[in-house]
Amino acid sequence: MSKVIVIDHPLVQHKLSILRDRETGTKEFRELVEELAILLAYEVTRDLPLKETTVETPVATARVKTLAGKKLGVVPILRAGLGMVDGITRLLPAAKVGHIGLYRDPATLRPVDYYCKLPSDISERDIIIVDPMLATGGSAVAAINAIKRHGCRNIKLVCLIAAPEGIEAVRKEHDDVDIYLACVDEYLNDHGYIVPGLGDAGDRLFGTK
Repeated sequence: MSKVIVIDHPLVQHKLSILRDRETGTKEFRELVEELAILLAYEVTRDLPLKETTVETPVATARVKTLAGKKLGVVPILRAGLGMVDGITRLLPAAKVGHIGLYRDPATLRPVDYYCKLPSDISERDIIIVDPMLATGGSAVAAINAIKRHGCRNIKLVCLIAAPEGIEAVRKEHDDVDIYLACVDEYLNDHGYIVPGLGDAGDRLFGTK
């Protein structure tokens, strides 16, 4: 069964509280999403392999450890997932970035796909899917399905806030995908919004409402 890792670091929780505030404006909201993505990325990349090498310090030769060159990819679920990409790629500049476009039908709450562009060598990469909100889980499941169809098997899902229903949906369909979160909220309301949540992450990121 996949793991659900809730990152309760004080900085994560502090920034998340500001993110939730309805008075937080678009500029600050974007900055906070990027900062939270960076903080979550530390935990997501904890198991990256290392190799030993040597460097010359100003004093002597030192044996050090560097990343072993594992191929990585970051795939945001459009459009809100875009807000997390810069934070993660700041730490992982060699990662390739794909994009999956999905929107939720307001009547059925089911995901509708409209775009998919992934690295040509995605089957050789460990993939990090990013989306600020894990609500019904439909978009996350659809994105994982698309990536697996391209031959990728090592996938992690990174979100800021999740509803229990969304976690259950992902684990039911993809019990090999670990889920990294800043917080698990209470439930989904009748409109498919996470409660207490933070509203529509895409609208708040891009100032469209």
